[in-house]
Amino acid sequence: MAIHAKELQNAEKENTQEMIEWLSSFGKTKNEGVTRLLYSKAWCQAQRALKHKMEQIGLNTYFDCVGNLFGKLQGLAVESPCILTGSHVDTVVEGGKYDGAYGIIASLIAVSRLFETYGYPKKTIEVVSFCEEEGSRFPLTFWGSRNTNGFYTLDHIRNITDAEGISFLEAMKQAGFDPAYYQTPIRKDIERFIEVHIEQGMVLEKNQKTIGLVTHIVGQRRYLVRIKGESNHAGTTPMSYRKDAVVTASQLISFLTNKAKEIDSHLVATVGKIEVSPNVPNVVAGEVKFSLDIRHHKAEILDQYCQAIFSECRQLSEALNTEIEFSQWMDVTPVAMDEQLLKVIRNIAVQKNLPFQDIVSGAGHDAQVFASKIPANLIFVPSKDGISHNPKEFTSLEELEMGIELLTEVLYQLAY
Repeated sequence: MAIHAKELQNAEKENTQEMIEWLSSFGKTKNEGVTRLLYSKAWCQAQRALKHKMEQIGLNTYFDCVGNLFGKLQGLAVESPCILTGSHVDTVVEGGKYDGAYGIIASLIAVSRLFETYGYPKKTIEVVSFCEEEGSRFPLTFWGSRNTNGFYTLDHIRNITDAEGISFLEAMKQAGFDPAYYQTPIRKDIERFIEVHIEQGMVLEKNQKTIGLVTHIVGQRRYLVRIKGESNHAGTTPMSYRKDAVVTASQLISFLTNKAKEIDSHLVATVGKIEVSPNVPNVVAGEVKFSLDIRHHKAEILDQYCQAIFSECRQLSEALNTEIEFSQWMDVTPVAMDEQLLKVIRNIAVQKNLPFQDIVSGAGHDAQVFASKIPANLIFVPSKDGISHNPKEFTSLEELEMGIELLTEVLYQLAY
């Protein structure tokens, strides 16, 4: 019996879901989450399995010296530049099955369908499974894509260890990527990078759109804020004589929140971690430390906000007789996605009747690393209830397929 086109389409959809579940089995937890940390056993199993899967669909595979996995579909024009597509294989602890993994699977399926239908492309297409993006095991992010683009070397990891005291260098060696054989894996043959990813937010779902075309990825500035006051007796120290670090922190955090809302609706500022010392009920707090995460897609807005909070800190410090110190530990520049290809993708979405909207990514992605060097684009599909980095992370099969359909057509226009 002949297989009708609709039956074939349904079979391919089932295959998409099967591949999502298959990849999530490497590092699956008791809570139905996924923990697949860089160079861990689950990570090694996933990368080897993906390598085998790439070879099954006809790609030539190889690892670079840090563990990025590539599957190449050689172009007919041998000297042609490469179109790179994919995402990261690592997860956060107890993460979901779609973050990163979907981008790899979507690229594999798109390239497989193109190869089956049209044969070899004019330009080479490569699918990549980046070794790391999340920073979940070691305090360093984008180890995969930043090596590919020449922003990292071994010097950046020589003194880094994980929570169990295992050094980054030893973890590499245990996973089969001995630092002794490290050679800077910079790629200079990549023409552009395209990444498909779940949104990890609720904008698309709220607006009833199935595709998000990312125009910018936000810049991020992160600080450790330290407020020094004076510990003293809660009963015998008059309010007017206190140097209360908690009072200063509370007023500053309130200002941070309100100022962000005032400056720009897209600006977000988050205090996610607070430590109080001595943290005793009957003692005026002598010190508070808290984290501050600031994000926006325009550097001038970030500058404006930071100037405002630094000015407020000076005034609070004088008024409340406490000291406020800021230590910056992250400064990621906002980046714009390639506008030329964005126009092409918008036209494809219209032709295919895919409900879409332009969107700014509030999370970091490998695409932003590439965008500082070559044209790069990022495509979102919705996340149910905006949940991500959580076992409840979910995107419907229909929406996953729409992302793959769009990516397939984009790769066809670029490479065929």
